[in-house]
Amino acid sequence: MASGLFALLDDVAGIAKIAASSVDDVVAQAGKAGAKAAGVVIDDAAVTPRYAVGFAAARELPIIWRIALGSLRNKLLILLPGALVLALVAPWAITPLLMAGGVFLCFEGAEKLLELVVPHGAHGEGKAGEAIGDPAALEQQKIAGAVKTDFILSAEIMAITLAGVADQSFWMKAVVLAIVGIGITVAVYGVVALIVKADDAGMALAANQRPATSLLGLRRLEAGEAGALDRALSWLTQPLGRGLVVAMPHFLSLLGVVGTAAMLWVGGGIIIHGLEEYGLSGLGHGVHDLAVAAGRALPAALAGAGQWLAGAALAAVFGVIVGGLAIVAMHWLVGPAVRLFRKSVGKPLPDGGHGS
Repeated sequence: MASGLFALLDDVAGIAKIAASSVDDVVAQAGKAGAKAAGVVIDDAAVTPRYAVGFAAARELPIIWRIALGSLRNKLLILLPGALVLALVAPWAITPLLMAGGVFLCFEGAEKLLELVVPHGAHGEGKAGEAIGDPAALEQQKIAGAVKTDFILSAEIMAITLAGVADQSFWMKAVVLAIVGIGITVAVYGVVALIVKADDAGMALAANQRPATSLLGLRRLEAGEAGALDRALSWLTQPLGRGLVVAMPHFLSLLGVVGTAAMLWVGGGIIIHGLEEYGLSGLGHGVHDLAVAAGRALPAALAGAGQWLAGAALAAVFGVIVGGLAIVAMHWLVGPAVRLFRKSVGKPLPDGGHGS
């Protein structure tokens, strides 16, 4: 009887070890897959803060929260099941879809570059101005737009993640996709919330003359002017607050630049790797060889970083080329074709729609 109990305990211990190993595998796979999607994540974090701009400070965090919930719905209720079905039914379609997403990223990145050279966003200001009279409608409009944009970026994140675990079991794919989806959403929108509220925090710090009392919760015996500790801390907190207020617009601009660069290098890299999957490896080998050469030209301590930067830069250049071609195709081929189709569909039949 005792031997049977010990055997059972041994089996339980073995199962626990297997479970622990599986958890480690899941975490490792999620980490690798999430790292591959880092470029899209950066762009997601760069794009989202603008959707909370222009609202009362009290509405900024609720807006971010609603966008985050929409992002979770996108990832967990739509994209995750779709990705699993795709992996089961048509795994061959993962690479083409990934490449299509790469083209979209290149298109978006190239559009942003074109916007810097030839601004063309003024035509959208009318609608925004019309909605300003109804803050609730404007808020809903902004949230809907943010969730739609997030859907596209989330689809790319989930596709990259799925490609990274293509050789894993069904349940491993499901768990990794869920972990990456939730983790990236929490990380992105947590950072976005910090970014959006940073200027408010800066203004509060800059105006606070009694930081020891209000921030540290220290009680002062006398009311009125700030005490010695307040004055000592305000020497640090007030310049910090003013610095935050001044720096945040520049930080957001920098984040936008990094996001655009990330779109181009990730999109270009996805297409290059996709071409390699189909046996067209010349471009990929060329980028790799040039990146290695760039790394070797630097001191040993910087060789790895230099090689990565060179590879990312070359992928971004290719992304600009692809994005430029996509812009031409969209504006000169696809756009006119869609307008022509809509016009033809909207036309009544020659006899007014009635048969003879």
